[in-house]
Amino acid sequence: MADFTFFANPMSRAWVAWWALNEVGADFDLQLVEWDNKPQALLDVNPLGKVPTLIHHLDGRDHVITECAAVCHYLAEVSPDAGLLPTAEERAAYYRLLFYVSGPVEQALVSDSMGWKADDPQKEAMLGFGNYTKAMDTLEVLLSDGDFVCGERFTMADVYVGSQIDWGLRFGTLPDRPLFQAYAERVRARDAYKQTEAECAEHMPTSPS
Repeated sequence: MADFTFFANPMSRAWVAWWALNEVGADFDLQLVEWDNKPQALLDVNPLGKVPTLIHHLDGRDHVITECAAVCHYLAEVSPDAGLLPTAEERAAYYRLLFYVSGPVEQALVSDSMGWKADDPQKEAMLGFGNYTKAMDTLEVLLSDGDFVCGERFTMADVYVGSQIDWGLRFGTLPDRPLFQAYAERVRARDAYKQTEAECAEHMPTSPS
């Protein structure tokens, strides 16, 4: 049995976890999920039926991990030899960006795509991201200190943050700014990124299911 069972669809956020698995060189059994025919094995461990859902078969037990940011960091922790965990000096930037992008930025992108916004400044203050422009401006500031999230060294936080920026630029949900473009080019140069692109293309359905 492989170390991990990975429920995924190449046309989904599972791409992020797929890249993370490849970054750490994980041994995983890929279980492709169709949108309109989700396997019971997935629903048994994740009633929402969301992908990615990852099961780590460890020491005779099954450990279920969901949510892309959590999957990414979990894989970095259980694969320390991959060198993708932050050092003591890098931890603040690592966790700040990882959770800022998985929280406020994700909320801002979805809200903007759905056309949701708070016109009342007091209601805007209740939102975790303020408004779309503020969220994007803050993201740019937080990424301006180096080539990657933690400065000059690629870490697992860059898998998650890089995926969000890569997709945002590709699909027009993120503003086309030079800093975002330059960052996306750097993460796209990773061998594991290219490997994931090739594997997802291989498993891409001929038409959306």
